[in-house]
Amino acid sequence: MIFRRYLIDRTASVWMVTALLIILLLPVLIGIALYLKSVPLFEIQSFASLVTSSVWLPAEGKFGFWPFISSSLYVTVLSFIFAAPVCLLAAVYLTQFASKKLIRLMHPVIDILAGLPSVIYGVWGVLVIVPLVGKILAPLLNISSSGYTILSGGIVLAVMCIPYMLNMLVEVFNTVPIGLKEASLALGATYWDTVKHVVIRKSYPGIISAYGLGLAKAFGETLAVMMVVGNRVQLTLNPFEAGYPLPALIANNYGEMLSIPMYDSALMFSAFLLLIIILIINIFFRYLIHKTKKR
Repeated sequence: MIFRRYLIDRTASVWMVTALLIILLLPVLIGIALYLKSVPLFEIQSFASLVTSSVWLPAEGKFGFWPFISSSLYVTVLSFIFAAPVCLLAAVYLTQFASKKLIRLMHPVIDILAGLPSVIYGVWGVLVIVPLVGKILAPLLNISSSGYTILSGGIVLAVMCIPYMLNMLVEVFNTVPIGLKEASLALGATYWDTVKHVVIRKSYPGIISAYGLGLAKAFGETLAVMMVVGNRVQLTLNPFEAGYPLPALIANNYGEMLSIPMYDSALMFSAFLLLIIILIINIFFRYLIHKTKKR
């Protein structure tokens, strides 16, 4: 009996450690595979040249990825600016002020929004956001725009990220011990002061984590953004101009890689860049979480 229990424990431990190692090795293996596929491109251009150049002429062997990187960053930052305050305020209201009836209604709505395929958001963006930007917002500012712009991509991406970040923020606020709020109220603080100085402050690491995961997820979104962003290779700071994010580059051009030399390596390098940037985002937010916990 003792040997049987020992055998079961050892088997369970081995399986758990194996599963953990698989999860840890997956990003490493993906990164190595993408790097090896990108190596032929390094023979004609250096890494620094590939990342900083804005000349994109694949037929001539010139691969400058900076327009794609800047477009990805621009769309992602815009979406974060739109989504972050909405998610934070909605999460605070749902967890601290809303009635139970509203909470029961909102949970399935958030789950449905989180589970919708990205193509549905893309179609909604083409039907609603593109005309809104091209025919209403742009004319208000005396700007001529088709509507297929970086701003449209940022709005669609923000709507896609809201349920994802909101779910995490709701769970974060629900983990704050009720005793902390009761102690604050007992000391004479108002309910809003308690929420602001106790609940939100106690949840700083969770808020940063939710924002970090949401930002990383937004950076890699492809189909919905590709449908509304315009897909034009250019450098611009004007949100009413078209852009061309890295994921859209891969999705749009993967079928052409056999007809143009080095195109295969260029697209693999695009995926490698995505992996590196998302890794940097996660490391940065992990550092913020660490610093916040130390305080």
